[in-house]
Amino acid sequence: MPSMLRFPLLAALLALTASPVLAGDLHLSIAIPRLDVAEYHRPYLAAWIEREDNTVAGQLLVWYQLDKPKARKGEKTAPSEDGRKWLPDLRQWWRRVGRQIETPPDSIAGATRPPATHTLRFARSHAALAELPAGNYRLVVEAAREVGGRELVKIPFQWPAASVSEASAEGTSELGKVELKISP
Repeated sequence: MPSMLRFPLLAALLALTASPVLAGDLHLSIAIPRLDVAEYHRPYLAAWIEREDNTVAGQLLVWYQLDKPKARKGEKTAPSEDGRKWLPDLRQWWRRVGRQIETPPDSIAGATRPPATHTLRFARSHAALAELPAGNYRLVVEAAREVGGRELVKIPFQWPAASVSEASAEGTSELGKVELKISP
């Protein structure tokens, strides 16, 4: 009798893992290039989803300086600079979303990242995707760096994807390759 109970339980577990609730993930890969410059600062970065009319459909992330800088050699105290001061340098994000919020919520905020390729996964349950109606959209990724430049890349996509969908765009200065993969 115990062996008969195992099979229905296994079948139920397999059915749960195959359910559409767990499908529909958005995978994002963002390359931050290593730049050969005298004074390098990690870029602030924002990613969001916009509709065809350029309005924001959802925010995915914003990376900025979360901690106060440490004191430099010879200084007694660290500068009191708050990283939020420089968020307006992400001009498109700031105009569309940033100036309307006092502090980016923890659900999208994160610390700046070093040069590398960063891979992220957003489940269908993520706030930006949970209520997203079917349609055509663009993924927008913007980067701005102190004593550096600004760059914006856009990748069109359709939500939800009928089959695995992949697209990419290549930055020229502050961003490297940005890749988007959507699974049904």
